[in-house]
Formats: sequence, C-alpha cells, structure tokens
Amino acid sequence: MAESTFFDVLSDVANKKNTLLCVGLDPHSAELKDNTPEGAKAFCATLIDNTHEYCCCYKPNAAFFECFGASGVEALHEVIALCQEKGVPVLLDAKRGDIGSTSEAYAEAAFKAAKADAITASPYMGEDSMEPLLRDRTKGVFILTRTSNPGAKDLQSLTVVDELGNRAPLYESTAKLAQRLNEKYGNCGMVVGATAPEEMVAIRKVAPEPWILAPGVGFQGGDLGATVRAAVRADGLGLLLPVSRGISRAKDQTAEAKKLRDAINVEREKAVVEKVTSEELVGHAAWSESKRSLADQLMEVGCVKFGTFTLKSGLTSPIYIDLRIPVAYPRLLAAIGQSFLPLMAGLEFTQLAALPYAAMPIGSAVSLAGNIPMIYPRKESKAYGTKADIEGVFKAGEQVVVIDDLITTGDSKFEGFAKLESGGLKVKDVVVLIDRESGGAELLEKSGYNLYSVFKFRDLLAYWLSKGKLTAAQVEEADAFLLSTVPVPK
Repeated sequence: MAESTFFDVLSDVANKKNTLLCVGLDPHSAELKDNTPEGAKAFCATLIDNTHEYCCCYKPNAAFFECFGASGVEALHEVIALCQEKGVPVLLDAKRGDIGSTSEAYAEAAFKAAKADAITASPYMGEDSMEPLLRDRTKGVFILTRTSNPGAKDLQSLTVVDELGNRAPLYESTAKLAQRLNEKYGNCGMVVGATAPEEMVAIRKVAPEPWILAPGVGFQGGDLGATVRAAVRADGLGLLLPVSRGISRAKDQTAEAKKLRDAINVEREKAVVEKVTSEELVGHAAWSESKRSLADQLMEVGCVKFGTFTLKSGLTSPIYIDLRIPVAYPRLLAAIGQSFLPLMAGLEFTQLAALPYAAMPIGSAVSLAGNIPMIYPRKESKAYGTKADIEGVFKAGEQVVVIDDLITTGDSKFEGFAKLESGGLKVKDVVVLIDRESGGAELLEKSGYNLYSVFKFRDLLAYWLSKGKLTAAQVEEADAFLLSTVPVPK
C-alpha cells in the first residue's frame, strides 16, 4: 500500500479547512513574557490555540528554540506535538543542507527526534545532499529557491550556464532542480519570497507543480494578490503563505488569522479562474519542463509515424506510436520511468505489473526510478520449470498497479488483467505513457478500473504543432481519427 506523501496530507488539510495560511511560530525574545524555553513554549501554545481553525500548516523556526540550548530543543519538540494534536502538519524552518552522512543525521533529527512533518533545506550542495531528507515520502522538503531577504539577489540572481549551454538566473536552475526532485520523490517544494513577484512568475513557469512556501507577506512588504496570482496552481493549491508577527502581535490573534485566511481565498478564487481558463485553451500549457523535454524526445527518436497503420485493436490509423524504440535510448527510457512516479504517488499497491511486451522495459524503468518491485504476466503459459503464468515474487491478495505503454480501445488489457487476477492479485489502477483517447479510458472505467496517463494524445498533437514538428493537416487528420474512435454513449 502506497503511503500518502506529505503534500497529500497538506492538500487534504488545506481543502478541508479551505485555507492556504501557514502560521509562523517565531518566539522572539522581545515578545516573550518569560525569556526562557518555557516562555517560548507558552507563547507558541497560545498562538496554536488561537489559530488552528484557520491554518493548514505551522512553521516553527528552529533558531528561536535552539538559542536556549538543550532545554530549548526539548521545548521545540513539545511545540511540534501541540500542533499535531490539533491535526495541523508542521514545517520545521531549519534550512538544513550538507553531505550525505550529515544530511542523514539532519533528517533523523528533524523527522525522528523532533517528529516534524517537513523541513526547509538549502540545496546548493546538489541532489545527493537532499536525498536523505527526501527519502521518506511521508515527509516534505522545501528547498531555498529565491528567498525574501534583500540580499537574496547577491547570489540567487547570478546567471549560470547549464550543461547544454543555456543561461538562466540561479533561482531558475534551482526551481528546475525542485521540479525534478518532486517528480522523482513526490515531496519536494520550494521557498520563494513574496517580495520577488516577477521572479516568482518565472519560477512557476519552469516548476509548475511543486508547492511554494512564500514568506514575505506582511512585515516584509510582499504583495498578497501578486503572490497568489504568481504561485497558486490551477487546482487552487500549491502555495503556503506563512505569517508570524502579523498574527502573533495582533490584539485578536484568532480574528487576524481568519481575516488573512479570507483575504488569501479572495485572491485564490480570482487566480484559479484565470489559470483554469488559460489551461483549458491549451492543455500542454501547464506541462513541466521535463514533460516538454520528454514529448520532444519521443518525436525526435521516431516514436511517432504518419501513414496508414493497422493497430492491435484492428483499427486503421493515420498515425502510429512505437514505444518499443525507447529501449535503444537509455536516458529517454529513464525519463519515461520518472514520468510515471507522480501519477502513482497516491495509489495503493505493493508492486508494479508490466504487461508484455512493450511495457516491460517501461515497467523496469519505473521500477528502477521508484525502487518498486515488479512482476509481469506471461503472454504464453510456461511449459517447463515452474510453469508460471506470472513471473516475479508476489503473494495472493496483494494489489498491483498495471503499467503499459499506451491505450487505444482498451480491449487488449483484459487478457493481462485476467492472468493477474487468476493468480490472486488485485487490479484496480492502470498507468500508461500515452492515452490515444480512442475509448480505452471509458471501457476501463465501465469495467471498474482506473486509468492514469502521462500524456493525452490530443495534448501531444497540440504541443508538437506548437513546436512546428507537425503540420496543421497532420494534426487535423489525426484528430479526425481520434473523434471517429470515441465510443458513442448508449
């Protein structure tokens, strides 16, 4: 059974409470009645009691507790527990980052000792320094991308050159790293200051999916409306707005938290309408850079051909997608494997089941990318040795997620389903690279199965047309074929 990621939990709390507000727990000595660890804990306890109804996350800053020594660290752990007793996840603001073994110790300190749900981190030593923090997908990591302080531009705005010779500000390169890490692990977000709205827009373009922690609204002068418009996703999520002193110093903390929650929601509603309208016009507009790159590579290596082709379903098609070709391109195959992981993050399964034959290399790539065990049903029953119909290690009663290269009408999937189910396995979810949108999703749904796809075929056609890789006539012909294959509702 796949565990919920930190962002699954955060999304659930945000939706249930209808809030993107994150309350900062920063017990400045000047605000404490008693400048001791007990005073810091009491300060935070009052703030938690007064605001938990209106926030989806708490963000204690480790420094304000660590300055008291060991007793301060103990107080921090107790404050984290108080937050979680209210059903609110905790993002520990500690900005950790170091080589592997040290990073592992930081992860243990934050997630096992302190029992925080997420942490802020500095990614500038590279992916290997972040991996120990990201390893547990039930925990979240927000990497510093473009911070809110005035001196952020000293380094984060410097122009850097990537391995392909492309030039961009360092904060954009960091955002691309966050996007890749989130696609790989499912639990990486970014810290992007509300004081830099133009940079936030640029960051969201190259990293459309990760959650953004946007400090700087309030005392630092960040604009609430501009921040929400730049950062919130079309689903109304993907943004945490932390406020600390603006609430802690208010005469009525509860009223101030509600006021902020409501103000954020007003801006969120307007932003979502704008984004949904935009994305409905062009389905590929919200694709990440890695997804665009994958679409480009599929075309470049010849996975897409035009002509007259007879499909396995018996249909005659003007376009053919050959997803056996990627086995000759290891990096492309690895990218395909990575592209499946975000779709599988919330599914329940113990292992993958790749359908032979085209999906077996893809299934292997997904297995390696996510460190997930794989089995596969044989096309022909084995007449020797174990005479197994299913290869791999499994137990009856386990649930698998089926992996395939693409789906057309969906009929060809059921033979594989039958072998898996006859072996005592449960099949509920199917993930494919491309949905040809020829009725397969509808057939699977009618039969009690869920379909998830990395790409919709029409979105691919629109993207390739926008890049000049297809002509309008080719797209029109392919689209007409797709429409002709969609089943007519009875």
